[in-house]
Amino acid sequence: MLGERGDNFATDEQWSRAYREIVQLEQMLAAEGMVLVKFWLHLSEAEQLRRFESRQRDPLRSWKLTDEDWRNQRKREPYEHAVEEMLDRTDHPDGPWTLVEAENKRWARVRVVETVVGALEAGMARHGVEVPDARRLRSSKRA
Repeated sequence: MLGERGDNFATDEQWSRAYREIVQLEQMLAAEGMVLVKFWLHLSEAEQLRRFESRQRDPLRSWKLTDEDWRNQRKREPYEHAVEEMLDRTDHPDGPWTLVEAENKRWARVRVVETVVGALEAGMARHGVEVPDARRLRSSKRA
């Protein structure tokens, strides 16, 4: 969605409608008992460039990098403004965004997993489903 916006393939009115429809869909899913977990993984411009260059040099990963990636990276500032607006307009109590500092891949992965587990446990509790005690589960596996 941000790519289309960055390339001006839709009007401001169309984007505004899209944001409203996204929020409405997420609210409907939450009302049906879904647990929504949304992430935005943020990289600095320098780290993104480092990863692109590393990928470009690696024959096993270079296929993942396209001319479109490089073109979009050069348009980072407009994309950042579009991201900020998207996060602002689609963040709501039933579908909050979690912003993750992703400079360190391992740290970001742990943060995502911890956030998902916490959201699932909270969702289970909201619906009266008992959250298993992890210590009890580990000890029963050993027996």
